[in-house]
Amino acid sequence: MSELRQPVTSTAAAKGTATVLDVVIPVYNEEAQLAASVERVLVHLRTMPWSFRVTIADNASTDQTGLIARRLSHTHPEVHVVHLAERGRGRALKRAWSASDSDVLVYMDVDLSTDLAALLPLVAPLVSGHSDLAIGSRLAPASRVERGAKRELISRSYNLILRRTFRARFSDAQCGFKAIRRDAARELLPLVEDNAWFFDTELLVVAEQAGLRIHEVPVDWTDDPDSSVDIVRTALDDLQGVARLGDSLVRGTLPLREIGERLGRTSTEAARGRLGMQVGIFLVIGVCCTLVYALIYLWLRTSTTSGWANFTALLVTAIANTAANRRFTFGVRGPHDALRHQVQGLLIFVVGLAVTSGSLATLHALGSNHRGAEVVVLTTANLGVTVLRFVAMKLWVFVRRPADQPGRGRAPAGQPALSRHAAVPGSPAATPTGSPAAPYG
Repeated sequence: MSELRQPVTSTAAAKGTATVLDVVIPVYNEEAQLAASVERVLVHLRTMPWSFRVTIADNASTDQTGLIARRLSHTHPEVHVVHLAERGRGRALKRAWSASDSDVLVYMDVDLSTDLAALLPLVAPLVSGHSDLAIGSRLAPASRVERGAKRELISRSYNLILRRTFRARFSDAQCGFKAIRRDAARELLPLVEDNAWFFDTELLVVAEQAGLRIHEVPVDWTDDPDSSVDIVRTALDDLQGVARLGDSLVRGTLPLREIGERLGRTSTEAARGRLGMQVGIFLVIGVCCTLVYALIYLWLRTSTTSGWANFTALLVTAIANTAANRRFTFGVRGPHDALRHQVQGLLIFVVGLAVTSGSLATLHALGSNHRGAEVVVLTTANLGVTVLRFVAMKLWVFVRRPADQPGRGRAPAGQPALSRHAAVPGSPAATPTGSPAAPYG
């Protein structure tokens, strides 16, 4: 993108032309520190090699915050103001980022707890196109942080939950110092449901699951003793968000693969992120089907031969296994290709039948007809077939075909590939609000 190399200019924002950086500062009743903070941000941005603007997102403030924000916009042509009727940091960022035409969208808390020296390393990988999102981390080994033990404990515990639940590789979800490329924001924002503090976590988890690249910067961070955030309430709300997001990921309702493909991030890094979740879901389905197989076999074995019991139990569980993996593991929805998938699943079933029947014949050849031994041998063989089934499903049954690739007809290079889910700026889905300081900070 040619505009990413724009030199610093104080007239770009004034003329309404696109800038490289848009620094959004959500505020709620911040009359005491707003002016000084914005002045500091402007001074720092003028030392950086890109054009910029600063957007103040006023979250329904009831003090003089709105008036001060308007005065700043009149004094500084680089300052813009967005007034919101509701509170909620997530809403504020959705509104400001969705409406922005800048290439890199930044968010920082108004208290400037994060040293601004981290801003250049935060946005540089996004300007170059190397990464899609960037976050400041207070939990990186090189970070220098001053905050109380209670906030430290809650922050580390929360991020540990994210790593165990979502296999998250980022270290700090809630630091109020983040940036995202505009094209990535257009894809991700319509998929983020939360409008408050969980917005950050949901954005990062969805981005990582879609295979996008997240750059992490260690920061110097000083606690704001005047923060009015209810840490315990926010933590409980975030845990509810974790449960909701986890349910969406398990049910496959998010178009993660399409996002990665539209943004050109279908790399081995992206594949590895999806593979871990696919294996986990597949194993759960496989264990359930194996148990059902054993129960059906034992039930039928009382009235039929071992061969017919094996055939029937394997057929029933193979059909159920294909349907469950189609829906939950590989995220395929709707009737399109459902019959073809079941036919291919039945071919895998034939291979599984040959393996399990061969195992059963070998057991009988050794002179054993004990039903317990049959179940053990068949269950073990079925587990091996399960591994084969996963490989076949991933590389053959549910592989993406060229005609299905959403990348066909994508936007020209240098232009964002807009999601079919994208919210129109100003629409209800993109009408937000915000609030100050990071909850666990």
